[in-house]
Amino acid sequence: MNVVETTLPGVVILEPKAFGDSRGFFLESFNKERHAGAGLNVEFVQDNHSRSQARVLRGLHFQRGQGKLVSVVRGAIFDVAVDIRPDSPNFGQWTSAELNDENHHQLYIPPGFAHGFAVLSEMADVLYKTTDYYKPELEGGFAWNDPDVDVEWPLDDPILSDRDQKSPQLKEIPADQLTTLAQLRDMGRENG
Repeated sequence: MNVVETTLPGVVILEPKAFGDSRGFFLESFNKERHAGAGLNVEFVQDNHSRSQARVLRGLHFQRGQGKLVSVVRGAIFDVAVDIRPDSPNFGQWTSAELNDENHHQLYIPPGFAHGFAVLSEMADVLYKTTDYYKPELEGGFAWNDPDVDVEWPLDDPILSDRDQKSPQLKEIPADQLTTLAQLRDMGRENG
């Protein structure tokens, strides 16, 4: 597996090896030992699957203390991670990767980051492993088009949920609803 660093420390693109022939392909999407050897020594506790149609944009969402390993099994997405650790030198900065069913790339988004994606294909099935169980009291989100973050989304008129249409800007979220680097170190989840 190839590991590609992004512009944000801790956020990495994983490129698993796919073995294909005329029948299709096989790839190992997760192997705890292999992923740990690639520097991803985290414990995943939950798998999630979402399906979205073309032009859907989901995000930018987070759950305090939770990391994600995102992959696409059908279609293509523009996947985004935003550093939301208030005491990070990279606070408010973002990075992205195209994940699709041909490149098989995965994006690891550590705790302390928000996540969002835009669907580039007619339909996309997105799988993501999480390092903590879903806890609604720890979730949050901010506007996909926050001008201070300024993500360069590849679509102008996305389809949004009611929640995503009404999300605040990142600067409007109280710091105690975000996770600091110090808190992540105390939890043993700093990963970047």
